[in-house]
Amino acid sequence: MTYYLAIDIGASSGRHILSHIENERLVLEEIYRFDNNLSQSKDGLIWDIESLFSEVLNGIKKCKEIGKIPKSIAIDTWGVDYVLLDENKKEIKPCYCYRDSRTNAVVDEVENLVSPARLYAKTGIQKQNFNTIYQLYADKKNGRLQNAKYFLMMPEYLSFKLTGVCKNEYTNATTTGLVNAKTKTWDSQIIHALGLTEDFFKPLFLPSSLVGDLSADIQKAVGFNCAVLFAPSHDTASAVCACPMADNDLYISSGTWSLIGTEITEPILSDNARQLNFTNEGGIDYRFRFLKNYMGMWLFQNIRRNLDKSMTYDEMMELAKNCGEYKYFDVNDSTLVSPKNMIDAIGKLIGSDDLGLILNSAYHSLAKSYSEAVTEIEAVTGKRFNAIHIVGGGCQDKYLNALTRDYTGKSVTAGPIEATATGNIVSQIMRDKKISLAAARDLIKNSFYIKEI
Repeated sequence: MTYYLAIDIGASSGRHILSHIENERLVLEEIYRFDNNLSQSKDGLIWDIESLFSEVLNGIKKCKEIGKIPKSIAIDTWGVDYVLLDENKKEIKPCYCYRDSRTNAVVDEVENLVSPARLYAKTGIQKQNFNTIYQLYADKKNGRLQNAKYFLMMPEYLSFKLTGVCKNEYTNATTTGLVNAKTKTWDSQIIHALGLTEDFFKPLFLPSSLVGDLSADIQKAVGFNCAVLFAPSHDTASAVCACPMADNDLYISSGTWSLIGTEITEPILSDNARQLNFTNEGGIDYRFRFLKNYMGMWLFQNIRRNLDKSMTYDEMMELAKNCGEYKYFDVNDSTLVSPKNMIDAIGKLIGSDDLGLILNSAYHSLAKSYSEAVTEIEAVTGKRFNAIHIVGGGCQDKYLNALTRDYTGKSVTAGPIEATATGNIVSQIMRDKKISLAAARDLIKNSFYIKEI
């Protein structure tokens, strides 16, 4: 039996998903799960990268314990964040989290060097104050880059720790705001404008490419050797890779964030797209993920937390459905980014403290946002879309799926649920079995229940 291991890490937790093909279907098995620790230190909000790598290693050891040795391993994580190494490949700490406020002071300085319009025309990446471009400039100002020799995004760093090999991967690199969307390489003009060193940024490798074998020390620690590959290492790129769609379909990667968009082969770099806040993130096979971000399940996750988890998500959904009324609000309102109490924050936006109304308003406002995004995508691309494919954990919400269908007027499907890990795995299979993305998506369709809403 040939096994493939996906290590899928989010901002709060990670898991190791082992997979194999049986009767022409993918079989997934979660073998390890762990917490990802973010801490507030005197330096700011930082990632505990030592603990993170220790947990990565623990999950790989689990493969040996259960007697299922993978042929390859690939890692996907969130975007934007990175680790700096010196000339001896030693970490320059701390490793900052994108939620740290250090970038706020440099945004205007960066935009004086490279205007937002010029930056978008080159990279196609939406402005977010935590983008890597601002983080690196903050590092330059405080001297952290002085001894830095290597720049590794989080999945690249973890792959380096497994192999000893430093390489950069394309999909996650595009989240930096430093990759030229047309050449698909680091943009030297932006790099020079910021006063950064060009040789700091190494060649970009595509998903499914080889990083290297496990190093001798890691082989000794885990009890076996295997290849480490690059998945689409930005987790959304892996999720979209697993989306069972045809050309000209739309997708919603539904989790903490709702990411709605389409796949295109050429970036859309117009000022209209910039003003509408679309982004052109890199995907598998040099496809672009032309999408918008909305706060998705984040709204319901926090409401449930405010209720001390006294209600299940299904109970919250039924309360919303039975409410009978709703009021619209902006799901991306700044007061909803990190409120002390989500119920109170939404209540203030709609002028009510009724929980059923708050929940139903969140559902309808999110579905309305999807509909508006669809209209904008069709206007910007000049295309008409018929289908929306919802993937990820949020695709289990039957009420939101139905509202998405009703508000957009499109046919809607839901699944697979484990989209990110599945996309990671099929990128490994594409290399091993020498199959195309279309064939990989056919395998996904045959392996998981895709429900038509």
